[in-house]
Amino acid sequence: MQDKISLKLERGGKLLPTEKDGEYILKPIPSALLPAYQEDIPANEHLTMQIASQLFKILVPPNACVEMSDGEPAYLVKRFDRRPDGTKIAQEDFCQLLGRSPETGQSYKYDGSYEELGKLLQTYCAAYVTESEKLFRLICFNYLFSNGDAHLKNFSLSQTLQGDYLLSPAYDLICTSMHLPNEARLAMDLFHDYESEFYKMNMFYGRQDFMELARRFELMEARAEAILNTFFIQRDSVCEMVRNSFLSPPAKQNYMDRFNDRLRAIR
Repeated sequence: MQDKISLKLERGGKLLPTEKDGEYILKPIPSALLPAYQEDIPANEHLTMQIASQLFKILVPPNACVEMSDGEPAYLVKRFDRRPDGTKIAQEDFCQLLGRSPETGQSYKYDGSYEELGKLLQTYCAAYVTESEKLFRLICFNYLFSNGDAHLKNFSLSQTLQGDYLLSPAYDLICTSMHLPNEARLAMDLFHDYESEFYKMNMFYGRQDFMELARRFELMEARAEAILNTFFIQRDSVCEMVRNSFLSPPAKQNYMDRFNDRLRAIR
């Protein structure tokens, strides 16, 4: 639902709109009306991306929250599918890897499970052991920060200079439920054909669900526990970053309330 403008850095340091060879993407406040905190969307995405990078060691492209000439905020992010010399980096999102498109169904972006993403890594990544841990951390992050738009197209693989494929930097990280309070807690199910006793009882995912996902990703139990525990360890730092963010005061409180609620879910 977000408007996106492709920009190119010209001489003199000016970012100008372009129809080709874009180097940056600008996301102003969306024109489509959302139920809540419309004006806070650029600051929300900037904050969430910065939290992911600074506190949880998730690789993200350079990004910023900027002020337009009319005083309105906008989110700016550097494209990561171009090398410094301008050549394009081969990249495939998980919809493409699974052969899903509008022709295969209207909800093709959401027609899958996070468990399925791990299986794709085993197929396409020689460095599956390290990349699966990165993927697990990112899935946990999306859950803890209420990103209900982490669908198949928002995960991708990029080709390295050596010709193999690794997870692309994370993108479109945002607390969507702040703006869409009635949305699902995750964009997709964790599993294709499994429901834990915790899930059956509560109808939302808890710690044992994520530990089961880690097992299916073939992660060491201790590593998965450490990743989940990091969200508790970094709670005060998250709070400080939210307090210092560009969010409006009511949005700051809403953001933290949602994070604390998800922490209780995985306690």
